[in-house]
Amino acid sequence: MNETNHIKLVVRNKRAYYEYEILEKFEAGISLRGTEVKSIRAGKINIGDAYASARDGSISLLNFHISPWETANDYDQHEPTRPRLLLLHKKEIRKLSHQMQAKGYTLLPLKIYFKHGRLKVELGLARGKNIRDKRQTALKRDASREMERARKYRN
Repeated sequence: MNETNHIKLVVRNKRAYYEYEILEKFEAGISLRGTEVKSIRAGKINIGDAYASARDGSISLLNFHISPWETANDYDQHEPTRPRLLLLHKKEIRKLSHQMQAKGYTLLPLKIYFKHGRLKVELGLARGKNIRDKRQTALKRDASREMERARKYRN
């Protein structure tokens, strides 16, 4: 059975690929409340400013905005930007927290998706790009678009 049939992409962080060089990718679960899952299924999220931070032997996702669910009462409502615990193995947590502290890397959410009915976050261990690298990325993207256009018109 094809693996992609069970994955439903919710959002992709395009800005992270432009601003940062992604060195390594990890898949993690995320601890959420019921109204948060409903808002995510409705697509009412923003991961543009989100990042992960290591604290007390765990990794949390910060500045990950999930809009409040409209029909929920005040008691069941969640705080939109509360820190959300990422579900990783201890070995992965130790590795990531060491690389974030020692080497100064950043841990960013790249994708949010449902895999077999469970919400997953694709995290990227990233290093910031300088202006020259960003220009080269833009030039490569433009060149690939031109080649694609030329190939399309030939056929």
